[in-house]
Amino acid sequence: MGLHIEWRKQPNILGDHRMMLFALPGVGNVGKAALEGLTQVNQCTELVRIHHTALPPLAMLDEDGLLTPPHFSLSAIESSTGVRILTLTGTSQPLDPEHQGSLAQALMAWLSEQGVNELYVLAGLMDQPTRKECFIVPSSTEHRMNLEQASVDVRRDEPRSGAIGLTALMASIGPLHGIHSACAIATTVGSSGDVFASQRLLEALDGWFDLGIALPADAQAMLAEKLASMAPENRDDYVSELTETPDAFYM
Repeated sequence: MGLHIEWRKQPNILGDHRMMLFALPGVGNVGKAALEGLTQVNQCTELVRIHHTALPPLAMLDEDGLLTPPHFSLSAIESSTGVRILTLTGTSQPLDPEHQGSLAQALMAWLSEQGVNELYVLAGLMDQPTRKECFIVPSSTEHRMNLEQASVDVRRDEPRSGAIGLTALMASIGPLHGIHSACAIATTVGSSGDVFASQRLLEALDGWFDLGIALPADAQAMLAEKLASMAPENRDDYVSELTETPDAFYM
């Protein structure tokens, strides 16, 4: 199985960018909601659709009313300060751990070829309601030192039980492909749409990296509406099928 790259804009290059942010639906939908809000309040252009046969076979209508196969969407946004950021997101991921691994490796290899050298996976970590924190967990010593020198809140003891899923692999295998990969985490109560945690995470990233992407106050309503449309009517627990480490959180 391989990637099928569908370029939506010409020329077929990603161009200069500060970093890539990646998220899929997960705990509290924190990362997914953050990227949804980010693309709504900033100038956003879809550059690539990434297709892979390991994705669940669900064809959906896109914004133009066209039936599209399962894919990840890679877009470029321009922040208010003129910083260019790439975003990568989708509605689902492979359910089989082997397919998650093969897709993660193929994605990271292609991103490396395209010049991506810094990738942050956005995720939520379920915790007590009174804990409202954001932090980053890098995957290499060099990257960790650079982040700490930039006064980023870096943790070495979380997530204590590890993480599973495609995005967890993406956050951890970057050094194998010459990419500084890390997980940017916001604590959440774990509700289906914790827009407050999403906004905290974006504000933390903006403060750490001076991106100019902090969401306006009225973005909460937009995020809530978007999450309501995304929320499935029936929730299957795939985590128990994917891992024998039930304490690991699913990204």
